[in-house]
Amino acid sequence: MDLFRTKSVEAVRADVGSGDEHEPGTGGTGRLRKRLSARHLVGFGIGIVIGTGIFTLTGVTAKENAGPAVVVSFAVAGLVALLAALCYAELASSVPTAGSAYTYAYATAGEVVAWIIGWDLFLEFALGAAVVARGWSGYVGNLLDLPPSLFGETATVNLGAAAIVVVLTLVAVLGIRESARVTGALVVVKVAVCVFVVVAGAWFVRGANLTPFVPPAEPAEGGSGLTRPVIEVVAGLDPVAFGVGGVLTAAAVVFFAYTGFEAVANLSEETRRPARDVPLGLLGTLALATALYVGVSFVLVGMVSYRDIDEGAPIADAFDQVGLGWASSLVAIAAVAGLTSVILVDLITIGRIGFAMGRDGLLPPAVARVSPRSGVPARITLLFAVLVLVLATFVPLGTLADLVSIGTLFAFLLVSVAVVVLRRTRPDLERPFRVPLSPVLPLVSALACLYLMLNLSIETWLRFLAWLAIGLLIYAAYGYRNSRARREARAGAAPG
Repeated sequence: MDLFRTKSVEAVRADVGSGDEHEPGTGGTGRLRKRLSARHLVGFGIGIVIGTGIFTLTGVTAKENAGPAVVVSFAVAGLVALLAALCYAELASSVPTAGSAYTYAYATAGEVVAWIIGWDLFLEFALGAAVVARGWSGYVGNLLDLPPSLFGETATVNLGAAAIVVVLTLVAVLGIRESARVTGALVVVKVAVCVFVVVAGAWFVRGANLTPFVPPAEPAEGGSGLTRPVIEVVAGLDPVAFGVGGVLTAAAVVFFAYTGFEAVANLSEETRRPARDVPLGLLGTLALATALYVGVSFVLVGMVSYRDIDEGAPIADAFDQVGLGWASSLVAIAAVAGLTSVILVDLITIGRIGFAMGRDGLLPPAVARVSPRSGVPARITLLFAVLVLVLATFVPLGTLADLVSIGTLFAFLLVSVAVVVLRRTRPDLERPFRVPLSPVLPLVSALACLYLMLNLSIETWLRFLAWLAIGLLIYAAYGYRNSRARREARAGAAPG
């Protein structure tokens, strides 16, 4: 049972400190500097959430799964994300820490579960950054007519992906305020273009394109063997497109578009007033992102028939079809800005998770130490940036993108359960923000996350379990032996 030793909320708060950046740090890693407000958190949240999803998934899921009802799919996925955000908001306002889901698991389920969720978050953000970096390279290559041998998905060495990872890593290690300024500028560009798409596109919406809103269900070409969704295999269902089933399947797919907002919770230790600003950052991010997703998807399926949507560049092609080809350039610029900010926030978040795990001794504290010059965990950020750089440069990651979704959903599920557990084990804990209707809403959130996970393929589950197995081997080799909580417990139990 030593594996399931929990970390007390008081110990977590002691690690975070009082907010004085000159206060001695614990665990040999130093202190993060409190520089962020709610405005910065919303900027980081929108920076990572609004990316490829709004520019590609809208077209793919409308054409293959949901038709015009893709609008409902985005709303359903947004609702699931909102439920998880409420759970994050309660925990982050009560225990503002850089580890977010990792630390919440440590406080409720124990050390080995915390390691698993931390390892899972590395998968989510590192793989997410690599996938998006390759997408960025392709977009820039097409926009500037650069050679596909260096900027395309078929490139043996993807120079564009490598270049953007290097540049944004430098930004991430400069300091949190510098990162906030860059992210804020990118967010202004892509939100402005998204608003333009909704306003300009609304003039070309035709009722005929929205009818029937939910196309009747029809047999679909389903995958075979390991490519089939788990829920189809378990329930013995035949693959279908459209209808209610298609709308829900599309919701599971477009959930990828909402992944990453939990990065806001990872920045809570660097927030000046976390009890107020973190809930505002989380809920503000989800509210704005959902409004943009629903608005853009509605305009898209209203401008052109869902059967005529171009899957590669749906929004740009829709404007081409209605005679506004010049708008395609704006969409391309917004896509590049969106992808750039996603990579940057991914890199920032990886560093904070590694910092929290290093402070607990599960990773080497020397690697996770905060730089006295920049006030950020530069070494661990650089270390994971090298991993992202290798993946983005040499490995085609299209088939692995679903791993980002399953990793995120798993983290959301654990956070939702953690709210219920802490309500029972620590009813006295001060909670500046409380999930309404607890434990009902947290349990609904957990079940909704599990349902969406079951809509992912068997091979995605197998890859995910293999990744967790590798993580457990590393924990057994290093983390278990060097755990700070275990060393302190043994020192306290020693005679004399």
